[in-house]
Amino acid sequence: MEEQPITIVIAEPFSALVDEEALRAIVQRTLRLEGWPAAELTVVVTDDAQVQQLNREYRGLDEPTDVLSFSAQETLPDAAAFVSAPELAHYLGDVVIAYPYAAAQAPTFGRFVADELALLAVHGTLHLLGYDHATPVEEEAMWARQAAILNPA
Repeated sequence: MEEQPITIVIAEPFSALVDEEALRAIVQRTLRLEGWPAAELTVVVTDDAQVQQLNREYRGLDEPTDVLSFSAQETLPDAAAFVSAPELAHYLGDVVIAYPYAAAQAPTFGRFVADELALLAVHGTLHLLGYDHATPVEEEAMWARQAAILNPA
């Protein structure tokens, strides 16, 4: 199956700081390894204020965060009766990364900013694919997948 383009949108203040092709490649790798090579999604790199606004609006948390995922494929109570537009059949959703937040937390974890952005892109993509970390078991599974994707043997 042919890989679909991954749309990367980088806010102007960060365009010279973010390697668009590296983000696209790690998202494509994630999708391929998870068995979704034809899936499409958008990664947005923006500022803390924008991410805080989205976090407040969609999660009820008035605080910045590093990454948010917005699924276009949410499971509906009557999903069998729901018909989506054919052109959206492979569209998973959007991953929104706060560049300043990621840049500030990267040294805390001993990572370069580029590595932190890659981790957040993988993390957000895994959320779109149904992974979560609400329980210790879920967290262990998600962190293991992240590590396997980011650090191939």
